[in-house]
Amino acid sequence: MMKKIVFLGCGSMGEAILAGMLAAGVSPLSVVVTVRRPERAHELATRHGVTALASNEESEANMEAVAGASVVILGVKPVGIMDLCREIADALESNAVVISVAAAVSLAQLEGALRPGQPVVRSMPNTPLKVGRGVVALSAGTSADEHHLAAAHEIFDGSGVVLDIPEEQQNAVSAISGSGPAYAFYLAEAMAAAAEDFGISPQIALILARETVAGAGIMLTEPGANPTELRRAVTSPNGTTEQAIASFDRDDLPGIVRTGARAAAARAAAITEELSAK
Repeated sequence: MMKKIVFLGCGSMGEAILAGMLAAGVSPLSVVVTVRRPERAHELATRHGVTALASNEESEANMEAVAGASVVILGVKPVGIMDLCREIADALESNAVVISVAAAVSLAQLEGALRPGQPVVRSMPNTPLKVGRGVVALSAGTSADEHHLAAAHEIFDGSGVVLDIPEEQQNAVSAISGSGPAYAFYLAEAMAAAAEDFGISPQIALILARETVAGAGIMLTEPGANPTELRRAVTSPNGTTEQAIASFDRDDLPGIVRTGARAAAARAAAITEELSAK
């Protein structure tokens, strides 16, 4: 019998996961998606061939969707996760694995809002999933066994690299790979601004920065690629690049990145506490 997979909420990240999963060979006939607006439901059904329900039209859409499901992906915002879990708790199959893609929502919080013993997996995907180059970190809950974790891997394998980590590292992963794409975009912004300082037009400056960062990223995806070795290969002794790197080191760019990552991880921990207080 075909395994039923359900997406509760399907924004841009959820759709990226869905598209990667379908591209990897999962049948759209096995997938049910719930969203709020009927227009969005129609869009997803037309684009991907899945069954899509709109909760604004069907108040029991979420309950109907999870009935008989083997895998349920929670794709709503963190503030709505616990209410959604309580809504669907009694309709879930006892062995269905519930996968959360919400940042900062702990396994304990998810498990506390579901029935005792419900298998839960917490995930931290990042936005490059949209182009099949994502990183996803998974942490299994107290009732999730190797089969549930394998099912979670199958959901994300078509969208990028999937890693298993202990939950206590989730906030750190969020600070590095979850927020990390924004750091790369920020670097590209700064490079474009520097180009403009040299009198290069904004249009050409953007192309220079965008294609350089994108090209360097592709080089990092080559088998065995190491950022330190790649940097050294471009940095000739007493050359121009060496001068730029030396300037970055004097300003402690690595320390600045570490400080930013710690701030991101601290904010994730604070959000977890805020959700616990609700």
